[in-house]
Amino acid sequence: MNIAGHIFVMAAVTYLIRMLPFALSKGRIRSPFVRRTLDFLPYGVLSAMTFPGVFASTGSTASAAAGTAAAVIMAYFKLPLIVVALGSAAVAYVSAFVLGG
Repeated sequence: MNIAGHIFVMAAVTYLIRMLPFALSKGRIRSPFVRRTLDFLPYGVLSAMTFPGVFASTGSTASAAAGTAAAVIMAYFKLPLIVVALGSAAVAYVSAFVLGG
């Protein structure tokens, strides 16, 4: 299957998990818990798919953990996304160099 097929399947699956509850309900979903859950569901799925790749990306679990920790700290302080991405990549690179892996 080519890349367009993969993108189509991913888009369909991502859309279906958000669309089906609304399509199957009779009216507006009033429960704040259900609405909040449906709003955050795509972020949870994306995180679950991305997070394992983070630890396999550097070849060293220690440098990947250092980069992830740096990303979490920078995100906690609400730094811009580009700063978090570049900073965590730099920390992972430097820690891999220092650790020799």
